[in-house]
Amino acid sequence: MADSEENNSLFPIFILSMIALPLVPYTILKLFRAASKKTKCINCQCSDCARSGKYRKSVLKRITSVSTCGNLTLVLLWVIMVILVYYIKHMNSENQVFEPFSILGLESGASDSEIKKAYRRLSILYHPDKNPDPAAHKYFVESISKAYQALTDPISRENYEKYGHPDGRQGFQMGIALPQFLLNIDGASGGILLIWIVGVCILLPLVVAVVYLSRSSKYTGNYVKNDTLGAYFHLMKPSLAPSKVMEVFIKAAEFVEIPVRRSDDEPLQKLFMAVRSELNLDLKNIRKEQAKFWKQHPALVKTELLIQAHLTRETANLSPDLERDCKRVLELAPRLLEELIKMALIPRTNKGHGWLRPAIGVIELSQSIVQAVPLSARKAEGIAPFLQLPHFNDDIVKKITRKKVRTFHELQEMTIEERAELFSQVANFSAAEVQDVENVLKLIPSMTVEVTCGTEGEEAIQEGDIVTVQAWVTLKRDNGLIGALPHAPNYPFPKEENFWCLLADTNSNSVWFSQKMSFMDEAAAVSAASTATGERMEVLGASPKETSAAIREAIEKVKNGCRLAMGKFLAPAEGNYNLTCYLLCDSWIGCDRKSSLKLKVLKRTRAGIRGGQVTDGGSLPEDGIDEEEEIEEEEEEEDIESEYSEDEEDNQDTNKKGLANGKVRETSVSESSGSDEE
Repeated sequence: MADSEENNSLFPIFILSMIALPLVPYTILKLFRAASKKTKCINCQCSDCARSGKYRKSVLKRITSVSTCGNLTLVLLWVIMVILVYYIKHMNSENQVFEPFSILGLESGASDSEIKKAYRRLSILYHPDKNPDPAAHKYFVESISKAYQALTDPISRENYEKYGHPDGRQGFQMGIALPQFLLNIDGASGGILLIWIVGVCILLPLVVAVVYLSRSSKYTGNYVKNDTLGAYFHLMKPSLAPSKVMEVFIKAAEFVEIPVRRSDDEPLQKLFMAVRSELNLDLKNIRKEQAKFWKQHPALVKTELLIQAHLTRETANLSPDLERDCKRVLELAPRLLEELIKMALIPRTNKGHGWLRPAIGVIELSQSIVQAVPLSARKAEGIAPFLQLPHFNDDIVKKITRKKVRTFHELQEMTIEERAELFSQVANFSAAEVQDVENVLKLIPSMTVEVTCGTEGEEAIQEGDIVTVQAWVTLKRDNGLIGALPHAPNYPFPKEENFWCLLADTNSNSVWFSQKMSFMDEAAAVSAASTATGERMEVLGASPKETSAAIREAIEKVKNGCRLAMGKFLAPAEGNYNLTCYLLCDSWIGCDRKSSLKLKVLKRTRAGIRGGQVTDGGSLPEDGIDEEEEIEEEEEEEDIESEYSEDEEDNQDTNKKGLANGKVRETSVSESSGSDEE
């Protein structure tokens, strides 16, 4: 019986330990992440964004954001822990170790006369003849009398003083931290214990594993279905035009699950007539094209019409059911578009390169969805960037372009006074509307990129080398922010900016290097830049002092608004290559940048010139970089441009120089003013 009581008392301690082990570190991590979040306002402050309400947090929204399932579970577990601690503390106070000297109020080693005096004194207080209280009677019998007997009996006292217990040496006991009802039920404790072990140790982990595997078999880490990735992979083509990207995008398995109701037929027919000009239908054979369009899967037809309604800003005319479905489509769009970009950039050729043309088309579609700008506006010269500004429409854009403001870049170069005069005279904007436009213009990022390419530990780039590309991207805004949410009043959800750095060969439609960047998480950027810089300096054989200085410089760059994109690619065959570095934003129209980069690859020598050594009777071959040549002429190549983007010349001079750092010779280019105005 005593053993079962001991086991029963250990069970709460066992449960407390199992809860505390994962709960305490997880809570500390969660509090650390919450404390590291910036409280600075990073969303657009114009009246359109304020009217959209997506950044406004009511009391209910604030409570909902805090009272998530994870947070409520966390609080519940802490409450259980507090209750267990209180119960264990109370249980320990009840199950105190038998201490006869403490019970009699004496110090250890007291004499027999002191023990008798203490016993008589306590008898006056607790003896049943003196104190009728039942509790006093219980204490006198179970504690005082037992203590007096243990100390007055010579053998018991000797055992206590020698072994700490009146009964002598105590044997070592082992118990199971399970409640008593599992171990003592009519002799069936073995079966109950077996059921407990099978349930907790086998069935529970098995159920968790089955649920996890069933979900992971359907979804990727980005919560996109594997069926969607398979469809995107097979439908992606190297010559996929931007106008055809929409047809691939809507083939996602998530869109097929959107319900199609009979009540949606008539509203969808009206919506089709409203957006028919945006559907790339052949007007010469319109009846056949319409019939072909409606023969598609009903959910896909509905999805494309809802996206076109969003792009043309016709969502106000949708029924409540269609409006709810449209929000669901737009909620899924960012992560589906990200996976679609990855399917375009995934290595497809035998050289491990991705495809440039479809990647640009996907990013342009992402820009249009975030800013709610029709795809047809990308075809018109310079209209699309204007339409992302508040209070702008096609008529206002036409009036402004008549005033010799042909491009969006020209509008940005104007002074505040000149823009205010232009808006008030041409567009009849009020002072508040002019201020809204200025707020958005200050929020649009201006980006520059500095790219270097080289073979680590080598003086030249030879065919077959592993070439390291390093791109420092700098972002600036007129309002001083680095990370911010874009102005997107028509997009119903908060959307973070993402940037894609692509190093591509436009002649072969191949992407040699790609990396996604974000300016929101500074801590992650500092960690990535310091790690990459440290590894690079280690390869170069730099001293610890030089490595520390380089890491400090990289961290300072990140804090000043720079991000590091670094990767490797295999050097191609011998020759001169005219590469282009694209810096593309998935949320803004007209802020993309590109710069030229000339790369010279030498033929692989038989004995090699590694480490700067010259082979017998030979001399060092040409450097892998054209050090003296400046790229001043315009390359007569067919750049792969979007059919929605305006055709304009790249008037930027690209500096190309050899950079020697230790044993690394690199080719670099710094882009500061060139832009792809769309």
